[in-house]
Amino acid sequence: MQIKTSAALRQYMGDGIRHVCETFKKRLPGTESERAAQRFFKKELEGYADKVILEDFTVHPGAFMGFIPVAALFVIAAVLIYWFNASSVALSVLALVLSLACAAMFWIEFMMYRSFVDFLFPKKVSSNVYATYRPEGEVKRRIIFGGHTDVANEWRYSYHGGLAGMGIVLGGSIPMVFLVLGVGAAKLISALRADSFPPNEGAWRVLGIIQLCMLVFAVAIMFFINYGIAVDGANDNLSANYVAMAVIKNMRDKGFRFENTEVGCLLTGSEEAGLRGAKAFASKHKKEFSDMETIFVSLDTMREISQLMVYTRGCTGTVHDDEAVGDLIALAGKNCGVDMPRAGLYPGAVDAEGFTMRGLRAAGFCGVNHNPKRYYHTREDTPDNIDMDCIALSLDICEEIARIYDTKGGMAEFDRARGR
Repeated sequence: MQIKTSAALRQYMGDGIRHVCETFKKRLPGTESERAAQRFFKKELEGYADKVILEDFTVHPGAFMGFIPVAALFVIAAVLIYWFNASSVALSVLALVLSLACAAMFWIEFMMYRSFVDFLFPKKVSSNVYATYRPEGEVKRRIIFGGHTDVANEWRYSYHGGLAGMGIVLGGSIPMVFLVLGVGAAKLISALRADSFPPNEGAWRVLGIIQLCMLVFAVAIMFFINYGIAVDGANDNLSANYVAMAVIKNMRDKGFRFENTEVGCLLTGSEEAGLRGAKAFASKHKKEFSDMETIFVSLDTMREISQLMVYTRGCTGTVHDDEAVGDLIALAGKNCGVDMPRAGLYPGAVDAEGFTMRGLRAAGFCGVNHNPKRYYHTREDTPDNIDMDCIALSLDICEEIARIYDTKGGMAEFDRARGR
C-alpha cells in the first residue's frame, strides 16, 4: 500500500479540520454554528467547484435521540402501574400503551432511522451544501462524494466505558422494555380471561421483582446522552468532508476534468439527527438525478486504515444499499492496496441509507472501529486525534472510485456482474 496524496493536500485537509473545529464549535443539527460552518464550506468550495448551492430544510433534531429519556419515563411508569394497579383495566391498558410506545420509539427512530415522533420536538432549520465539477464534454453520468458537517452530543457511556459501558446499558435497557411490554400484556390478558386481576404472587410477583430490578437500566439510559458536551467532530465527520472536497480541489489544481463524468461533493447537515439532511436532499433532487445515472458514495469517520470497510447494510440491517456501488468501492480500495470487506451488521447508518430510502443508488465506506474507541462520539474526537494516513488513503480511494467509474462508462459492468 502506497499513499499517493500529496503533502500539500494532506496539510490542506488537516489544517481545515482544525480550523473548523476551533472556529465552529457545537455544530449540532439545526444550530447557527452548523449553519455558519456550512456557509464556510460553501465559500471554500466556490474556490474550485463550478457551482455551489446551500439549501435549507426543516428538521426536528431532538427526535432521533431525544426520545430516550421520554421512553425511559414511559417504561418506569408502566412498571409502577404493574405494582400498584389492583384492578383497573384502564390503567393496565395505559401501561401497555406506554411500554409499546417506548419499544416503538426505540425501534423506529434509533434502530431503523425512520421519523416517528419528530412532531413532538421543536422544529429547526438545517442546511446542505452541494458542489459540482463539470466534465469537459456532455454530462452523461455523475458521481457524488459526501460527508456531514454536524456533530453529536457526547455518548456518556462510550466515553466512560467504551463497548463494555455501552453494552451493559443498552444490553440491559432494551430487553427490559420488551420484558415490561410482554409481562404487562400477559397479565392484562389473564385478568380479562378470569374477569379479575391476578395478585402479584407466585410467578407474577417474581416477574414484578425482575422488572423493578431492571429499572436501574431505565434510569441509566436516561443519561446516555451528555447534553452538556457537543463533540468537535474532527473524525466524525470532518475527515469525510475534507476528503470529499479534496476530490474536486485536486482535479481543479491539476486542471483535469473527466470527459463525460460530473463529480459532486455533498456536505449534509443533521446526519446525527437520523440522516435528515441526506433524506431532505434526496427527496428534493430525486427527479433531477433520475435524468442520468447518478451514484452516491458516502464517507464517515475516516480514522483507522485497518477498519476501512464497505457499507451496504445500514439502519441495523433494515436498509440494503446498492451492492454494485459497493463492488466499485471495494475494487478501488483493492487498487489502492487495501482490502475493504463488507461491514457486518451494526446499530447505525451512514448517509448512503438516506439516499437509498429515496430510491437513489448509494453505498458508503468508513474507517471506524465497531468496538467504539474513545474518539467516537466523545470529547476526544479532536483535531489532535485524527489519522492523516487514513484520511489521505481515503482520498486516494475516492479518486480511484471516480477514475474507475469514468473509465468503465458508469455502472453497467458492475451491474452485469450482479446479474442485472
